[in-house]
Amino acid sequence: MLLPTSVVGSHGLPGWVWLAREAIEAGRLGALDVRELMEDATQAALLDQERAGVDVVSTGEMMRVRFIIGFYDRIAGIRPLPAPRQLGQPLWDTNTPFEVTEPISAPGGLGIVEEFKLARALTAKPLKATVPGPCTLLVPLKLGGGYKSKDTLLADLVGIVNAECRALVEAGADFIQIDEPHSGMYPGSAPRFDQGVNQAVEGIEAKIAVHVCFGNLYGRPFSAVRDFRNLYPALRDLRASQIVLEFANRGLEDLRFWKEFPTDKELGAGVIDVKAFKAESAAEVAERIRAVLKHVAPDKLWLNPDCGFWETPRWVVKQKLAALVGGARIVRKELGG
Repeated sequence: MLLPTSVVGSHGLPGWVWLAREAIEAGRLGALDVRELMEDATQAALLDQERAGVDVVSTGEMMRVRFIIGFYDRIAGIRPLPAPRQLGQPLWDTNTPFEVTEPISAPGGLGIVEEFKLARALTAKPLKATVPGPCTLLVPLKLGGGYKSKDTLLADLVGIVNAECRALVEAGADFIQIDEPHSGMYPGSAPRFDQGVNQAVEGIEAKIAVHVCFGNLYGRPFSAVRDFRNLYPALRDLRASQIVLEFANRGLEDLRFWKEFPTDKELGAGVIDVKAFKAESAAEVAERIRAVLKHVAPDKLWLNPDCGFWETPRWVVKQKLAALVGGARIVRKELGG
C-alpha cells in the first residue's frame, strides 16, 4: 500500500480514564479493577484508530503516565526527588527527578509486553509496539549508587530496553518503535543517541522505527530552536528502517535535508499538528503530504501525527485521525494507488 498511515503511540485519554486514575491514586481500585480499566481503555483507543481507518495502530499507551514517568515505578535502584518547582502551571521543571541509589534493574520488565499482549488480543490490525529509548529514560536520573558516569548508567538502561524488545518479539511483535524525543531538544551538536539505540535493538528480529521530536510536555516543545540538521549524523547511522519526525507544527523546511539520507530508510512524516487544538481538514493534510512528496519517494513515505496524542482531548484526536486518513486517501488516489 502507498502512503500507509500510523500513529506515534499515545491516544487521547477518555474522561473516565482520568477519573479512574484519580481513584487508583486514592487506593480505591483493586488489581482486577485496574486490569478491567486497562482493557476497556485500550479497546477504546483501538476502536478509535480502526474506525478512522488507520493502517497500523498502536496500543494507545492508555495506562502510561506522562510518557515515561510511570516506567520508573518498575525500575529498581532509584528513588524520587522533589520537583524543582511545584507552584504554578506544570511544565518541564515540574517533572519528577530520580536519584540512583544502587545498580538499576527492571526485574519485571517495563510493562510494555503486557500492554502489547492485551492490545494484540483485541485487534486484528497490524500493531506497532512503542518503547522508550535509553537516552530518554536517562534524562531525569541523577547519578549515585556507585555510578560514576552517565555512560555506565546508560549502558544498564540499554540492557533494560533490549530485554523489553526481546520479550516483545517473543510475544509476537514484528514492528517496534523506539522513542527518543529528548534527543532533538539540544541546540548545537546533538548527543549521539544512535549509539544507545543501536545497542538497544541489537539482535531484535523486528522492523525498527525511531521517533525523534522536540518535546510535547503539556502541549509545548522544549526549545524554540527546532532544527533537524544537527540530528542528521545520528539519524543516518541508526539501525532502523524508519525514522519518525515531526513536520506539521514546525514547518516542512527541513525536508530538503532528507535527500542526504540513505535511500533505504523510510520516513514517518508528521502531517498532523498535535500541539494545535483545532483539527485539520483532509484537504489540509493532503496539501502537506504533497509537499512532503517533493522530497521523499512515495514508496518510502509513511504518514503519522507529529507526536503522541496524550495531551489532546479524545474528541479532537478522533477528528485528527479522520483527517490523517482522509488526506492520505486523497493523495493515494492522485498517485493511482
